[in-house]
Amino acid sequence: MTTSAAGPARPPARTARRTTRGARLPADTLAATVLALVGAGAAAVLLLWWQDTRSVGGADQWLTGAGRITGLLAGYTAPVLILLMARIPPLERGLGADRLARWHAAGGRYLVGLLTVHVLTVVWGYALTVHRNVAGEAVDIVLHYPDMLKAAFATLLMLGVGAVSARAARRRMSYDLWYHLHLATYLAVALGFGHQLTNGADLGPGPARTCWYVLYLGTAAALGWYRLAVPALRDRRHRLRVAEVRPEAPGVVSVFVTGRRLPELRAEAGQFFRLQFQAPGLRWTANPYSLSAPPHPDFLRFTVKDLGRHSAAVAALRPGTAVRAEGPYGALTARRVRGRGRPVLLLAAGVGITPLRALFETLPAPRGGLTLVYRASSAADVLFRDELAKVAAARGARVHYLLGPRAEVGDTGAALTRLVPGLARHEVFLCGPDALAEAAVRALRAAGVPRGRIHHESFSL
Repeated sequence: MTTSAAGPARPPARTARRTTRGARLPADTLAATVLALVGAGAAAVLLLWWQDTRSVGGADQWLTGAGRITGLLAGYTAPVLILLMARIPPLERGLGADRLARWHAAGGRYLVGLLTVHVLTVVWGYALTVHRNVAGEAVDIVLHYPDMLKAAFATLLMLGVGAVSARAARRRMSYDLWYHLHLATYLAVALGFGHQLTNGADLGPGPARTCWYVLYLGTAAALGWYRLAVPALRDRRHRLRVAEVRPEAPGVVSVFVTGRRLPELRAEAGQFFRLQFQAPGLRWTANPYSLSAPPHPDFLRFTVKDLGRHSAAVAALRPGTAVRAEGPYGALTARRVRGRGRPVLLLAAGVGITPLRALFETLPAPRGGLTLVYRASSAADVLFRDELAKVAAARGARVHYLLGPRAEVGDTGAALTRLVPGLARHEVFLCGPDALAEAAVRALRAAGVPRGRIHHESFSL
């Protein structure tokens, strides 16, 4: 079933004010720059091996050389992956949390592969060199080489984290459990650092070792500052508290958070915070929640659906509960369309309406050029119906509801083509469950929307 709402055009005055801050590097340009820097670092690491290797002859040297290369690359990759998830604001705001998470996940698989090859080739190569069986050489290396016991434990930890991070394993555990197991990565990196210096043939005293120290200590400093110090300082400055928990629909609540000097947070519609509620069962995990209304000088609104233990416990929060917040983060903001003058489509599915509800009120769009398509299983699952109608009336925007099971709603692409004339010309903001989002992206691409005009953030990776 499809229903619609529309009204006369009158963009709210706050729209222009929220989109006139200093220009930033475009997300695609920033992504290319970051990847180029990471690639240059990897090339520099390979150069270390090249400079210290005069010749390679025989199977033992080929295997040992492969072990040195993969060991260097693994040692370089580990801090880079931590930096990607260190909550560094220019990266979180400029690239978006989902892109960073995808890079981190892909890099994690790469790191696990490098570590596996490193262990196998080094042990095998050393065994051939001393004419010894592989098992005996492995035991000798672990027990008698300096820092190898710690390195062996670090490797097991890293491989274990890689195993529980696989999609099949992730589906079988709660976010909280996965999150805390994932923290073992930090311990693994710390334990493995000494082994790299004492046993790494390419990291002897000199510039290479100095650069290695700078990389690791700089990563530790960034992690400590952005993950620990900044939230603590912000907590003292803003004193965020839960003001109200308001039911919105079955299993869905809005949490209103108040505090001091909220405009100094510089939050924008479409962004999210990682919230750590100081209440039993919630204080040790920071989960991402999107702003479901434009930031107000006196409060921030987050809307939470019961999708697990953490989100279910949020519904029981009491007014006055302290909130520790990291953010704002995210690149799903009006900056994506500023000055382009294209019509804009907001495509929401389920609780994915939360960031798009805030954008619906604030995104700049030409007169009559703003459309919201909201997919929900039933009328009871629709959030903010009255608010959306008021915004549509004020802005001359259109709202279309696609209600019912997927089989009843029909093909997403056909529905969008029918509801949104000139679909290929639109800038599209998309938020919803991954399966529906992937299907929507395919439908949009098939309808002629360029990939660069489809903006999507996900927090499930």
